Amino acid sequence: MADFLVIVESPAKAKTIERYLGKKYKVKASMGHVRDLPKSQMGVDVEKEFEPKYITIRGKGPVLKELKTAAKKAKRVFLAADPDREGEAIAWHLAHSLDLDLDSECRVVFNEITKDAIKESFKHPRKIDMDRVDAQQARRILDRLVGYNISPILWKKVKKGLSAGRVQSVAVRLIIDRENEIKNFQPEEYWTIDGQFKKGSKDFQASFYGVNGKKKKLENEADVKEVLNQMKGKKFEVQNVTKKERKRNPAPSFITSSLQQEAARKLNYRARKTMMLAQQLYEGIDLGKKEGTVGLITYMRTDSTRVSDVAKAEAAGLIEEQYGKEFLTSEKPKAAKKSNSQDAHEAIRPTSALRTPLSVKQYLSRDQYRLYKLIWERFVASLMAPAVMDTMSVDLMNGNVQFRASGSKVKFSGFMKVYIEGSDDKSDDKENYLPDLKEGETVSSDDIEPKQHYTQPPPRYTEARLVKTLEELGIGRPSTYAPTLDTIQKRGYVSLDNKRFVPTELGEIVLELIVEFFPEIIDVEFTAKMEKELDDVEEGQIQWVKIIDEFYKDFEGHLEKAEQEMEKVEIKDEYAGEDCEECGNAMVIKMGRYGRFMACSNFPDCRNTKPIVKEIGVKCPTCKEGNVIERKSKKNRIFFGCDRYPECEYLSWDKPVDRQCPKCDTTLIEKKLKKGNQIQCPTCDYKEEQQV
Repeated sequence: MADFLVIVESPAKAKTIERYLGKKYKVKASMGHVRDLPKSQMGVDVEKEFEPKYITIRGKGPVLKELKTAAKKAKRVFLAADPDREGEAIAWHLAHSLDLDLDSECRVVFNEITKDAIKESFKHPRKIDMDRVDAQQARRILDRLVGYNISPILWKKVKKGLSAGRVQSVAVRLIIDRENEIKNFQPEEYWTIDGQFKKGSKDFQASFYGVNGKKKKLENEADVKEVLNQMKGKKFEVQNVTKKERKRNPAPSFITSSLQQEAARKLNYRARKTMMLAQQLYEGIDLGKKEGTVGLITYMRTDSTRVSDVAKAEAAGLIEEQYGKEFLTSEKPKAAKKSNSQDAHEAIRPTSALRTPLSVKQYLSRDQYRLYKLIWERFVASLMAPAVMDTMSVDLMNGNVQFRASGSKVKFSGFMKVYIEGSDDKSDDKENYLPDLKEGETVSSDDIEPKQHYTQPPPRYTEARLVKTLEELGIGRPSTYAPTLDTIQKRGYVSLDNKRFVPTELGEIVLELIVEFFPEIIDVEFTAKMEKELDDVEEGQIQWVKIIDEFYKDFEGHLEKAEQEMEKVEIKDEYAGEDCEECGNAMVIKMGRYGRFMACSNFPDCRNTKPIVKEIGVKCPTCKEGNVIERKSKKNRIFFGCDRYPECEYLSWDKPVDRQCPKCDTTLIEKKLKKGNQIQCPTCDYKEEQQV
């Protein structure tokens, strides 16, 4: 039997670590938490200083029994759960369950699963950090008090299966507030005047700026006519040529929230998918006989941008070798540490910059590769020299009327050679060249074009934008964002329309009730303050019981009021526009696990259900009788099939088009590509020009 037992959370992690530690160590997995609050009851004794009642999680009995047997035979037990609050709590629960000495140095933490990091961490075991455990316990108990007290009231007054929570309710509020902003938005008219100019054979663009040296807004057509009437001829004199050199610095290495945002923008990944793939890259990938299984990235739940000196030095060598010494940054990057940042470990980065995306591509799935490439490029770029841009601003005068042209071009690409940060607003980084203009020169205008515009409402939240907003407000923590976004959709409070969150009627009803009876739950400042206090618990600055007690004093009163005064809400079903073919009653729209569907209003006497069918106006290419309809798979992916299924089994992931291929007479399809769509033939090589 091995001398030492090491317990981690997952089998994948156990397999990787055991190979590094050698024969004296046996590494086993706890499969996550082994103890938790019971699901069937509150599990918190309010009368005894909020004492939690932990039980062994259902199904974990055999795992725990196996760990106990192994622990008794081992000379020493090490608890190597993840290096965050949750991991510290798992270690503490394991210590209790296995009767380990809580004062012993049994806790081992590492930020990356590599041979050097693992071996070094076992040289420095420590005691379980009870401040971190208390911070996790406080969060868990707080969420239990909120969820298990408010949810039953919502079940009774509104609908079964509903819930409320500190983070999820604030997220729903943000989405609904934004929707109200959009509904109440009053567009305002404004105009622009753009001009196409020419110097010699070179064309460039400039836009109206002002009159008599002062900037002027064009609020209506009369303002435009007034400006145009002051202009004489097509000649403009060049004035105030300003040339500057501007530096652009790289973004820092990823933290959890920025990784989720960038993966959504650039890879179209949902937050949950990003975290799942990052977990796989962290726990270990088999890189073949030469390296075996190795963790490719550092721990993926972090809000610190700190990077170790060793990692910086290794990346610097790679940058110098691949791109040249001039691409190395001469400045020491300052990690922007937020006041609420948990600086327990590093930023998300490759465990070795020398493992380039191309060198490991053959061992990764397509999705793993794309995420690893994103992390690698961001990390390497963060340690590269700033990009240098040559900018130029020019004023063009026609009498008292002033147009302004701005241009820029990359003088030195620096970090942009590897990576450029994405944007929610889809702004591009195209260069805008201006010809070499000198003060006193004359240029001519080819075309002066006034355009009418209207101000636009603020956009709905994408996953990336919502995560960014929650982070900026100090709501939740990196580990909470993905499950929060999942929960508010599963509860039916919001839905996704074109990858943007839209509140449902149910979401609005529930939020209205919470605003009325539990205002502190959706108060942004209150929730952010609570997060700060939980951080203070971790720092050992405040006792967790004090935080919970202060919260519960007011909360208990709100609960009593809600029980007595909250009126029952009846949510009327939406008529589907057709009757049930089995009993003749009206069909209504219901919300299910996989989205909306039709059900008979005579339930439970009639249990007829059917999917909501969306015709696309194309005859079935296979049977020529049925119509092609849009459907959704269990994983919520759209596909197309014949409405005569199962008589006709036509299915396609690509949308058919109501036209035939001119070459082979097959029904054409619309193929989604990275940049737009393309009409093509699924049988031959016929393709039409790509539609962006």
